[in-house]
Amino acid sequence: MDIIAGVIIGIIVLTILVVIHELGHGLVAKKHGVIVEEFGIGFPPKAWSKKIPRSILGKNVEYSINWLPLGGFVKLQGEHDAADKKGDYGAATFWQKTQILLAGVVMNWLTAAVLLSILATFGIPNILQNQFYVPADAQIISQPVELVSVTPGLPASKAGLQQGDKLLRVNGAPLENAQALSELTKAERGKTIEIIYSRQNVEHSTKVMLRTDNQDKKGYLGASPSQLELIKASWSAPIVGIATTAQMSWVTIQGLGDVVANGVSGLAMKLSPNKDDQAVANAKLATVGDSVAGPVGIFGIIFPAAEKAGPTHVIMLAAIISLTLAVMNILPIPALDGGRWFVTAMFKLFKKPLGKDLEEKIHGTGFMVLMGLVILITIADIGKLG
Repeated sequence: MDIIAGVIIGIIVLTILVVIHELGHGLVAKKHGVIVEEFGIGFPPKAWSKKIPRSILGKNVEYSINWLPLGGFVKLQGEHDAADKKGDYGAATFWQKTQILLAGVVMNWLTAAVLLSILATFGIPNILQNQFYVPADAQIISQPVELVSVTPGLPASKAGLQQGDKLLRVNGAPLENAQALSELTKAERGKTIEIIYSRQNVEHSTKVMLRTDNQDKKGYLGASPSQLELIKASWSAPIVGIATTAQMSWVTIQGLGDVVANGVSGLAMKLSPNKDDQAVANAKLATVGDSVAGPVGIFGIIFPAAEKAGPTHVIMLAAIISLTLAVMNILPIPALDGGRWFVTAMFKLFKKPLGKDLEEKIHGTGFMVLMGLVILITIADIGKLG
């Protein structure tokens, strides 16, 4: 049931974020006189549609709800650069096209900033190095030590402990932090300890016979603890939200750069006959695989885990995904907003006409490459589920 609830929440969140993105395109298009023909939630086949005489996106816009609930779209009149009728996207100036294409990016970035600002009033997870906050208006709240993983067959698992359990007391003493748990289990190795923990807000007690050695580095308890800090603000919450979004934007760009660098260098080193180079290549490619997630990973692993952890984690994940959509769509990748802008800019720079057929080939090829990557990542995600 946790997985089903997580998948449903994930689909709803992703759909809302994409709809917000597309709404940005539509609003700015209307502002510059480009006619919005259809605004859809989900992707065809169509389940329901209706033309609205007057709406925020213009006159006689068709609003539709479609059967594939994985986002949304906005259809503009004359979407090709070569289109030149009044109301066509193609007839807009280069600056107007720039605003229309980047409007979705701005909407997703602002959505992330708003979500993080809201979180800051309740307590935003401290997940970045030197994460921003205003010292005069900040309260640091340490959450209970939580088990992020439990190794099957080892003491924690045998004692009934599970991933997500919050450890409150050990041998009657409050557990202050994750480091204290590691030190205590090392000092008590080979002995039996009593752990009081919370699961779904209900306290439980269990006795755990610790291992005598840790040669395999899996711990004397056989579980990985973690402790989350929350940064709570009042008047400075909007400042914290915007600044944290900016920090996360830079971290996301760095992360994408690392993934690309490891992927390219890993593939290149795979061509080497040297066994050491092959080992390094495998490690780099494994890092890439662990760093990305496709639909199966997002809906089958990440959102169910966030849903189980609570509303704070779901909102945080929604902000991260919104920010990722913004960053990905600003990159010069064909078929995405940044790619469309880049192609338009290059043809304008070299004063070459961008015909409909050529534009479709460029972005169609880019879309096929993206779909190929999604399929590969999905296969890797399925492997992770196993």
